[in-house]
Amino acid sequence: MKSYVVYEDQTCRIEEMPMPKYGDYDCLVKIESCGVCNGTDTKIIHGVFKGIDKYPVVLGHEGVGRVVEKGSKVINFEIGDLVLMPYWSDVPEGYSSGWGTYSEYNIITDALAQEKDGIIPEEFSYGQRKLPSDFDPVSSAMIITFREVLSTMKAFGFEANKSLVVLGLGPVGLSFVQFAKLSGMGPIIAIDFSDEKLELAKKFGADYTINSKNEDIIKSVRAVCPDGVDFSLDAVGVTSFINTSLELIKPDAKICVYGISANMSQEIDWSRCPYNWELHFHQFPSKIAESEAHNQIVSWIQAGILNPNDYVSHVYDFKDIDKAFDNIKNKVPMMKMVIKF
Repeated sequence: MKSYVVYEDQTCRIEEMPMPKYGDYDCLVKIESCGVCNGTDTKIIHGVFKGIDKYPVVLGHEGVGRVVEKGSKVINFEIGDLVLMPYWSDVPEGYSSGWGTYSEYNIITDALAQEKDGIIPEEFSYGQRKLPSDFDPVSSAMIITFREVLSTMKAFGFEANKSLVVLGLGPVGLSFVQFAKLSGMGPIIAIDFSDEKLELAKKFGADYTINSKNEDIIKSVRAVCPDGVDFSLDAVGVTSFINTSLELIKPDAKICVYGISANMSQEIDWSRCPYNWELHFHQFPSKIAESEAHNQIVSWIQAGILNPNDYVSHVYDFKDIDKAFDNIKNKVPMMKMVIKF
């Protein structure tokens, strides 16, 4: 089979790889799509993703595929099932796994069958879930982002009738805006430098928008919430926004960091903020928590409340995967890009 691999010198290429091996509790999955994660994928390529430092790395973690073979002890998946988030952990010797879903085949594990037999599953396997058979396998790659965002909102303690500032309106930030609106939060203030994305934020439920290129963020937020906001969220990975947020929040408010920055340090100046406040980093969602968010996301899609296609801007065949990363490098305006197999 073919996989997309990045080397330490940042070169990437499609390589021929052995088929993944699967055990009694595993299924072999033929990949149909994999979402491009501008944060994780590009930071691995550039060698700045915390925890991954042995190269070459087999990339991709937002995969959707169909079960084509199953182990003898699998009871919760059937051949033909459309499934989410496979993970190839047992990559060939000499390679590291960046979850390995830019591959023609991958693996899911039946965690509940393992539990039934007294085996403690690996956490990642709890996030591997079935999708309704009529879901579009290409746009469904966006569901992984949706689940991450919804579970992270719970971790941050977001609640109805609380005010929220969101910095960064890529697929992640816009998902936070839409889900915050669905959860009854408000006012919701969305910040970006792209007028197009600010318009999307309004469509998805933002009450106010701020163009950071030509507006003063602090004055604009304070005009809406003179006493400050309850939550200020970095959804893109701009560490300096922590200091900006300190001038946006009310007493006992929370600054939330979800976006992953290549910069692993930031000097914080709390001279102009309330005495009481909280800084909460949550950058690697629990797969158990993602699984718990799964049914809510699926229900919203089935009810027509949420449409993954609203978030997808580019779809490329696997053979053209380099075009997606060229778009990132060249700063082409985009939403979610998906690789189709």
